[in-house]
Amino acid sequence: MGIANKTLIAAALAATMLTAACVTDPVTGERRVSKAAIGGVGGAVGGYLLGDLVGGRHDRTEKIIGAGIGGLAGAGIGAYMDRQEQELRRRTAGTDVRVIRQGDDLILNMPSGITFATNESSIQPQFRTTLDQVADVLRQYNQTYVDVYGHTDSTGSDSYNLDLSQRRASAVADYLTMRGVQSARLGTRGFGESQPIASNDTEEGKAANRRVEIKLVPITRQDGG
Repeated sequence: MGIANKTLIAAALAATMLTAACVTDPVTGERRVSKAAIGGVGGAVGGYLLGDLVGGRHDRTEKIIGAGIGGLAGAGIGAYMDRQEQELRRRTAGTDVRVIRQGDDLILNMPSGITFATNESSIQPQFRTTLDQVADVLRQYNQTYVDVYGHTDSTGSDSYNLDLSQRRASAVADYLTMRGVQSARLGTRGFGESQPIASNDTEEGKAANRRVEIKLVPITRQDGG
């Protein structure tokens, strides 16, 4: 079995497990991944979304401490991320941005149809308003690490797609920095075509795979030593 097929199978399995692990919030009606099921999902995803921070937690923590950003503790972590999640959902309502809760982490899934033109890494003008809203929330809730991930479909060479995905992730991170999000909180990584969430055999699947994700991870007092 080829690597591409294995990757698609793993992605399909992860998507199935994520769907099974979802619960409906009785207040908002939103679907989210239950904390109880997250361990099983992590095994299928293989750590790309549920794993460590870009660059490693140690190096990121040193930057956070240097920037004078404090950490969260105990039950305050979940409550803090609850409030941030609600605000992000409110600010991105009516857009194609999906806010996904995974334990105490948040994932913002942003399809390329609203972020970048084909084969381009310049943020589309119509998406800047949405990113402005996201940046406002990230400034308000500054006790989080912010990882920006870039992804492509399978069109083109592996090396081209890897470079394009990194440039797109960097473009979003740079924009957030310009809007006041502290650079010490930010990390970027391009995955190229290696993390599909749909089949690249259809145009709809390719469109889903061309995306940017922002992962928000709470900064804890334990991180600060």
